[in-house]
Amino acid sequence: MAGNADTYKKATFGAGCFWGVEAAFSTVKGVISTEVGYMGGTLKNPTYKDVCTGKTGHAEVVQVTYDPQMVSYEQLLDIFWSVHDPTQLNRQGPDIGTNYRSVIFYHDAEQGKIARKSKEVMEVSGVFRFGKIMTVILPAPEFYRAEEYHQHYHQKHGGSCRI
Repeated sequence: MAGNADTYKKATFGAGCFWGVEAAFSTVKGVISTEVGYMGGTLKNPTYKDVCTGKTGHAEVVQVTYDPQMVSYEQLLDIFWSVHDPTQLNRQGPDIGTNYRSVIFYHDAEQGKIARKSKEVMEVSGVFRFGKIMTVILPAPEFYRAEEYHQHYHQKHGGSCRI
């Protein structure tokens, strides 16, 4: 039986261009909603233009609201690892800059523990040719929702920016 809004949780991931990352999470059974935005920087209420300068310190992220009775945090992490190359520092393919960094922002101590363990497993798994995983795992700071034209971009426009 599905939960209700009181039991929903949030998960936040940065894995390059947020359009493709959001598209990957938006169709997962148990994901209630997705929003793209910015986290981890110094400027309050940044715009896309601000973030793209690389001077604010924000990462492009997808914030996922999910029902943990239908999809686990571990399953969301599996998707996160599958949609990007976490061995690249501050880039994904042609997108270069700290705003494209690989980052997991955890919302409670349990998520932090699970994320760190998941990273350790991925590092020794050989999935990424035993490359050093550059993904940073940090407590979730304030989330700044991106401009409306970025929300659900692929649903509105199609295309792909998956690496």
